[in-house]
Amino acid sequence: MNEQEFGFETQAIRTQLERSQYLEHSVPLYLSSSFVFEDAEDMRASFTEEKERNIYSRFSNPNTTEFVDKVCKMEGAEAGYAFATGMAAVYSTFAALLNAGDHIVSASSVFGSTHALFMTYFPKWNIETSYFDINKPEKIESFIKPNTKILYAESPTNPGVDVIDLQLLGDIAKKHNLILIIDNCFATPYLQQPIKFGAHLVVHSATKLIDGQGRVLGGVTVGSEDLIRQIYLFSRNTGPALSPFNAWILSKSLETLAIRVEKHCENALKVAEFLEAHPNVNSVKYPFLKSHPQYEIAKKQMLLGGNIIAFEIKGGIEAGRKFLDKIKLCSLSANIGDTRSIVTHPASTTHSKLSEEDQLAVGITQGLVRVSVGLETVKDVIADLEQALS
Repeated sequence: MNEQEFGFETQAIRTQLERSQYLEHSVPLYLSSSFVFEDAEDMRASFTEEKERNIYSRFSNPNTTEFVDKVCKMEGAEAGYAFATGMAAVYSTFAALLNAGDHIVSASSVFGSTHALFMTYFPKWNIETSYFDINKPEKIESFIKPNTKILYAESPTNPGVDVIDLQLLGDIAKKHNLILIIDNCFATPYLQQPIKFGAHLVVHSATKLIDGQGRVLGGVTVGSEDLIRQIYLFSRNTGPALSPFNAWILSKSLETLAIRVEKHCENALKVAEFLEAHPNVNSVKYPFLKSHPQYEIAKKQMLLGGNIIAFEIKGGIEAGRKFLDKIKLCSLSANIGDTRSIVTHPASTTHSKLSEEDQLAVGITQGLVRVSVGLETVKDVIADLEQALS
């Protein structure tokens, strides 16, 4: 059977390193900072990259290679590079590809730390960013300048769970010869593959659903070989590499990604339906609720709706504070994508560095709560939310 014919789950489980002389069934950990050479010629050829081999774990490591290979197959990418964190992946991807004077066009709804990169740090190197409103996609092209190099978006977005038409972005990037980068963290490669819609690079915080159990940090960028080559050279010299141990954990986690994410989505839809019917909730956003503004787009490009729900409690910030204080089962944490359900108040935590005006511009109200629905018995999660909302 041709490897290309294998299903998603089979690829996730059976993409492994070659077995060592010990014929292990599960891939071992390669906890080594460096690797040895057979002789002077082997060393020379390795450093000139005439040979493809491991030299130093800041460059590559067998465990990291296996993890990246799996994500590449899941996303339909040519190559990739793994990082210590999701934000290391975001920063290194942009820093490797941009020069002083370049311009980014980005969706305004981005993770708080990504916003800080765009607004606080990149301007120091004369790199500017223009934000477009995801609810006004017809205006995206008006932000493109002669020096625009990258078009960037998250879908679904963090924390508002808005959905962007990836095919539209792919068409715009092609028309204007831009590099399209999509943060696919909320969807995972199981629910959505942005490269199919024209993305050149896909970024993940592997800390989230890819790990899925709140254990380790990690990030990965996959995409076209020529762009990944630039990212690799930048990262090889700046050092944001993923540790072999975390790579081993994340590669094992990918083996169960599909079955975990399916259950996450099943639970999340039930929680979203409960919240939508609750009298103390103003509004609910979940991609596979028919009330979601981009429901049809979500159905077109996503297999299921994901595990993140955004909802607004009646009564604003005071009601939100009381709600969080009454939570008993769910965790109060800034993470997402865990087996354990998590509730977060973005305005005071993950996006607190944004001004209230900037928060409102991306749909973050004072009463907005983000729920990362876990794998507990869903009636127990709903019961906890219900008593906290009462």
